[in-house]
Formats: sequence, C-alpha cells, structure tokens
Amino acid sequence: MGPIDESKESKSPRDDDGHGTHTATTAAGSPVEGASLFGYASGTARGMATRARVAAYKVCWMGGCFSSDILAAMDKAVADNVNVMSMSLGGGTADYYRDSVAIGAFAAMEKGILVSCSAGNAGPSSYSLSNNAPWITTVGAGTLDRDFPAYVSLGNGKNYSGVSLYRGNALPNSLLSFVYAGNASNTTNGNLCMMGSLSPEKVAGKLVLCDRGVNARVQKGAVVKAAGGAGMILSNTAANGEELVADAHLLPATAVGEKSGDSIKSYLFSDPNPTATILFEGTKLGIQPSPVVAAFSSRGPNSITPDVLKPDIIAPGVNIIAGWSRAVGPTGLATDLRRVGFNIISGTSMSCPHVSGLAGLIKAAHPEWSPSAIRSALMTTAYTVYKTGEKIQDIATGKPSTPFDHGAGHVDPVSALDPGLVYDMNVDDYLGFLCALEYTPSQINILARRNFTCDASKKYSVTDLNYPSFAVPFQTAQMGGGSGSTAGGGGSTLKYTRTLTNVGSAGTYKVTVTAPTESIKITVVPESLGFTELNEKKSYTVTFTGDSMPSNTNIFARLEWSDGKHIVGSPIAVSWT
Repeated sequence: MGPIDESKESKSPRDDDGHGTHTATTAAGSPVEGASLFGYASGTARGMATRARVAAYKVCWMGGCFSSDILAAMDKAVADNVNVMSMSLGGGTADYYRDSVAIGAFAAMEKGILVSCSAGNAGPSSYSLSNNAPWITTVGAGTLDRDFPAYVSLGNGKNYSGVSLYRGNALPNSLLSFVYAGNASNTTNGNLCMMGSLSPEKVAGKLVLCDRGVNARVQKGAVVKAAGGAGMILSNTAANGEELVADAHLLPATAVGEKSGDSIKSYLFSDPNPTATILFEGTKLGIQPSPVVAAFSSRGPNSITPDVLKPDIIAPGVNIIAGWSRAVGPTGLATDLRRVGFNIISGTSMSCPHVSGLAGLIKAAHPEWSPSAIRSALMTTAYTVYKTGEKIQDIATGKPSTPFDHGAGHVDPVSALDPGLVYDMNVDDYLGFLCALEYTPSQINILARRNFTCDASKKYSVTDLNYPSFAVPFQTAQMGGGSGSTAGGGGSTLKYTRTLTNVGSAGTYKVTVTAPTESIKITVVPESLGFTELNEKKSYTVTFTGDSMPSNTNIFARLEWSDGKHIVGSPIAVSWT
C-alpha cells in the first residue's frame, strides 16, 4: 500500500471516518444535553458506561483494516491494561489459529479482559457470522422503539410508510411527476441509480424510484440529485424485505419496504401520469413490537464450531444516535459538506459497543468476575419475549426469531448485575476446547502463544466447554447406498456437561426445560442444585436424544435454572446436517 498519505488521512487515532467516534461514544461518554441529528432523536445522549475512560486504537486505513494492525492494536490494549475491548469490525471466517481477532482475543481473555465483537452485517442468510470464537462475546443487532417516519403519498390517494433522516428544503405541497429509475436510464441496471446512470432529461424536477442494492443508499440519492431529480423513493428488494434503515439523505428521500415498493411500482407502471410526494414526520417513539432482530444482523449456525451457539446476544443496532467526526458529513460521501456532532447509523458495529459498555459497568460492580462470568451474566439474563409474552420477532421473516438470530436474547443490563449463577471459564477450559478440536501443538502455539501439548490419556470433548448456551449438531442418518439425507434410522445421543458458580445468595435452583416437540428428548441430571455459599460450584449433565430428522432441520428449546428469584436461562439449538 505504501506510506500513509497524511494529506488524505491522519497518521494518528484521529477519526477521519466517523465510525470510530460513533462506536466509542456508544460504549462510553458523559451525558450531552440537546443532542440530535438535524433535530431528529433529540434528547440527552450518553454512553453505556458514562464514567469509563476510552483508549482508541486505529486499525483501519483507506486501504482497509489489516490483520497485522488489528493484532498489534489488541496486543497494545492488553499491555495497556484495558478492562474491556470493543471491536466493531470483522469479516469472513477462518479457523481460530488463522483468525487475528481470535488470536488477539485469546491473550486478552487470559489477562481478564472481555472482548466484545460485532457478529457482522451479512444477514439474514444462515452461517453468515464473523467473530465466532467462544472466548469472544459475539453481538447481533436489534431495533429500538423509535422511528423516523416519512410517508410516500401517491396520486391514486394511497399512502405508504417509509423512514428518512432528511432535513432541508421540503418538497412542494403539490404532487410531483414520478418516474422509475429503470425507465430513466440508458444502462441495464438503471433501476439501482448507480453513478452516472440516470438521464437528466428524464428525471429533472421529478420524484425518482430507485431499487436498493449494490451501491450505498445515500449515494443513490446523490445520483438522483446530480441528474436534477427533486427527490427519491428507495425501494427494498427481496434481499432486504421489510427492513428499513433511516439515512440523512442529500435530497428529499424516503426508504420503503419490499411490499410497499412493489405496490408503488405497480402504480408507477399502470398509471399513464404517475405522481407522488413525501411527507416527513420527524421522530416517533413507542414503536411496537420492539426490539426486533435486524435483517442485516449476521446469523448462526457457527460455521467453525457447530457445537458452540453463536451469536451470543443482541443489543440495539438500528438507527443509533452517537458522536460523529467533524472530518466527514453524516452520509460519509465526499459531496456531503454538512458537519454534525451526532449521527444516526445502523449495524452490528453499533450493537457491539452497547454490550462493551455494559460489560464495563458489570466489571465495575463485580471487579473479581472473569470475562466468561460477565458474558454469562449478560446471556443468562437476556430476554427472548416481549412483555406481552410473544417471542421477539425477526424482521427478515416477520416470524419469531430463533437462537441462531438472537443468541441468548436481547441484553437486559439491570438483570445482568445479579444473575444468581454464572458459567465461568478460564484459559485451561479453552485449551481443553482446542484439544477437543484436535488442534496440533503448532496450531495451539499460534493461537495461545505458548507451548502446550494435549494430554493423550485424557478424553477431550467440545460438549464439555462450559458455555452458557447449547448447540447440538446431529448427523442425519443415511439410508441405503444412495446419497442424500433422510429421516430414517435410529436416534442419536449427545451428552453435555456444565458447571454453575454461585454469585448470589444461598439457595436451591430447580431446572425446567421447554421443548416444542417430542422428536428431541432432553434430560438434565440432577434436576436440582443447592448452593450454600458464594463461589460454590455445582455440575450437571444434559443428555440430548434425537430421532433422525431431515438434513437442515432445526429445533429450538430452552433450559432454565431458578431459585424463585433468579432465572438462569440458556438457549438450545438442535440441528441436523
């Protein structure tokens, strides 16, 4: 890449991009009254851990984020004695000994530092997770109960709801002439409003409908504006479904879901003189249901170790307001000359620092807790249902989300301070896990940065890793000599061992297991655990017996220990491959 060009970027942790300021001010940062983006989401902004101190390490440059820089920064943060590491980055998956974030996080874990990472923005497809090492806390994204509605009003009298953070000159009160970008372009993918693709004579003074995909949402608006368009309606396609992400567009614009977009298009294509306008409604609170899992949030199963359930948890990651660099406009486009102190953006980059800050608060309340204990507290107290009793929804499907979407559930900070029991682990547990994966001494050396040889006389099992959740991968029985999976054959059995540590008062915890079907039998021994003192440990085993099911079948269940005051909950994901 050559040396850094200091006329284009700072050779320091100074933020030229906005992303680092946003994530840092979400994790920590004192209250700021009167914060807003152009009047949207106005109020007092504060970080999760308001009195924490932030050390920022720059690992991303114009040329990208290099593994060598990431690992160097993580090692420096360990040497600097940080308490929590917040990493809103990731991409792709590799074996843990080839993954620089996993290598850096192993050393951090050993020093008692919790590492919180983004799950990734590659959802809603399965196996789309990044950062899935078990010594990393992997965070997916959910929504808040706040929205920024901007309605599309058509010439046929119909209205469709969308979202926008546009603030500027409003559209005229009258309806405007309305055109589909695909019909106002000389290129084959004109519908996407790519740079230079629109014909000014066909869009000047008109409202333009662009399809979402390929290029940035805000860039599509800039393309419409450059061609003389008066405004833009951005329509989701099947890839994004009904998920709406608000943007601070450079011209009057709103984003609508796939269903609304299809209806608007059918009007556009059938009416000889289509017209439309956009009505901006500002900030709206009390949106229900909330939270829902964001469609972009990366999903399990864990492609590296199917026996470890990921993501771990979800936290707010859609339309999040936080600090912003003055070096760049809110859209990040070079043509955006606006400067703001706060910006509203979305991604698992935003959900990760929420959990990082909360982990810092828990660490302050319980300085003796390990990173595993803190993560366990966050996971076992997370919620998976609304106050109505309905399950948390996945916006990608409109149906209840699963542990492959939300992990243990949505973070609940107050409950996490008093979890009752925790699933604790130390470096020896993770070394045993690497032995169970049959890592060679040289692979363990790369990852754990020490000479370690697995004990040949010991039987290591991935199912013994003391994780607060359960992923149970069964093989589908093969029938006859042909290829393909069938549901024939006998059942399979897998046995998991877990150990709970008492971090609350003395008490007797009883177990309950809820499973939706008879095809999986779950047995816990013993069914009751008594604790008389602090830090006392008790073990139990869970045996999963499953009938053979067709390949790609998933069944989700839940295991809870309760003393009547605390509920220590664990998600269970049973899958057949």
